[in-house]
Amino acid sequence: MNEDPKRKGLYILPNLFTTANLFAGFLGLLWAVEGEFTLAAVAILVSCVCDGLDGKVARMTKGGSSFGVQMDSLADLIAFGITPSILVYMWQTQIYGRFGIALSFLFVACGAMRLARFNVTSLSNIQVSKKHFQGLPIPAAACVISTMVLFSNYFSQTIIATYFPPFCLALLLALSLLMVSRVPYTSFKEFDFLKAHPFTTTLALVFGFVLVASEPEFFGFVLFIVYMLSGPVKSYLLYPLRKGSYLRGLLAKSPRN
Repeated sequence: MNEDPKRKGLYILPNLFTTANLFAGFLGLLWAVEGEFTLAAVAILVSCVCDGLDGKVARMTKGGSSFGVQMDSLADLIAFGITPSILVYMWQTQIYGRFGIALSFLFVACGAMRLARFNVTSLSNIQVSKKHFQGLPIPAAACVISTMVLFSNYFSQTIIATYFPPFCLALLLALSLLMVSRVPYTSFKEFDFLKAHPFTTTLALVFGFVLVASEPEFFGFVLFIVYMLSGPVKSYLLYPLRKGSYLRGLLAKSPRN
């Protein structure tokens, strides 16, 4: 029995967005090598949009497949691993020579391991929470780098040449370690809070959109830096504080001899 042509179209549609993700990442790579750093940063952001759309379309049309999962990971490795690492190297860290090359490669290697771990978990029968990612997602790591390039337009060339190279080295190391860590990050795949507080959440989203739209180069970078820091802050600062408060509450309620 031949497969329904409409069903074949549903499988092709998510892969079209994946191909667009790959194409934007490829263009970003070319622009980074040519020294067009702003265009390369924008291309990475376009790849991120396409990457988000292919997953949404696959879930909405039920057109996901094992082939699509593998192709998506390969596209992500180029668009969010290789392209941003070349971008930051050509833009700032090549002055450090081999050390700059090593940290750029570390970003790519950790991104590949992050994608491989995600694929293994997705294709296995392991039950994982859809509310959180394990480790910083590689698209978010790439967006931190790309928005930082756009954010640098607020500074003079003297400040960029003096302070940005060491900051980029530290940022590459932090992003690499966070990608392969087990620090939980909010996935935004489930909207329980939106259902429970629709008005408050809608108001916050509108306010956030207005802020980003007013100064996208500034607030875009702030947004992704906040997301990058949210995992460690919740895991190593807020959670221990809440746990300590809970334990103190239990001790206070327990009967004393």
